[in-house]
Amino acid sequence: MLKISVVIPSYRRPKDLARCLDAFKKQKLPASEVLVVVRDTDTETWAFIQTLNPEFLPLRTATVIESGVIAAMNAGMDAASGEIVAFTDDDAAPHTDWLERIETHFLSDSNIGGVGGRDWVYHGTQLEDGKRERVGQVQWFGRVIGGHHLGVGEAREVDVLKGVNMSFRRSAIGQMQFDRRMRGTGAQVHFELAFSLALKRAGWKLIYDPKVAVDHFPAQRFDEDRRNEFNDIALLNAVHNETLVLLENLPSIRRTAFVFWATFVGTRDAPGFLQWLRFLPKEGTLAGQKLLASLRGRWQAWETWQQSK
Repeated sequence: MLKISVVIPSYRRPKDLARCLDAFKKQKLPASEVLVVVRDTDTETWAFIQTLNPEFLPLRTATVIESGVIAAMNAGMDAASGEIVAFTDDDAAPHTDWLERIETHFLSDSNIGGVGGRDWVYHGTQLEDGKRERVGQVQWFGRVIGGHHLGVGEAREVDVLKGVNMSFRRSAIGQMQFDRRMRGTGAQVHFELAFSLALKRAGWKLIYDPKVAVDHFPAQRFDEDRRNEFNDIALLNAVHNETLVLLENLPSIRRTAFVFWATFVGTRDAPGFLQWLRFLPKEGTLAGQKLLASLRGRWQAWETWQQSK
């Protein structure tokens, strides 16, 4: 049996955290320790933690003074003592066999460095359902395919895991940390892309198994990224983070293809010029705002990359 540490960053969502911790009381394979990482100024969460009965869960806490999920993830990872370090969000509830299935994968192959799976997303009581065979991939020209919340089929190797449902072998991650250059004051979108590709580059396998599942109830955020509400700073940050990761991890020919594709094509959420033209009739000035934020994010990522060399 492997020793598994669970890390849960939490900020001002005590009701969500309560549901998450209840899920760990019901695990078929108990966690060796459950680490809740809390901001020093988060009085709501600290007050809730004081009400918990430590007899029912091997609960520990870690304090972080910086904003952003990366500082919390790194603090939790540093404090964790397990052979496996599993991460989930406070607004998620892992299925009862989550840790059991994670352990099974790590025991099956010593070359597996990370394991993740599907997050079943609920909007209120409405389940966002669907099916995708291809998830967690980076195409040759740099387009990142997510879709972890819709994945079906058998367990398979992927390029990237999703932050709400991922776990890593301690011997694989060693002294690695989540990249502090990722921008944002809360979610810091694409931080898991940087970590995943670094592990892949080091020769480790990342496994996505839809049966390694959590229920995900996307909760309120307290930063510039409000999920489905457009914010030019949030988009710029997300594009910067994704671009920086790909510039550092793609070989030169693929990197050139990525720069061309990102600038002239792009995606609906991070448009290049062709996507801007495509959505201009429907979105009007919003399409232009997205294009400007996207191009600025790409350029600023290039500058960050050059400065980091």
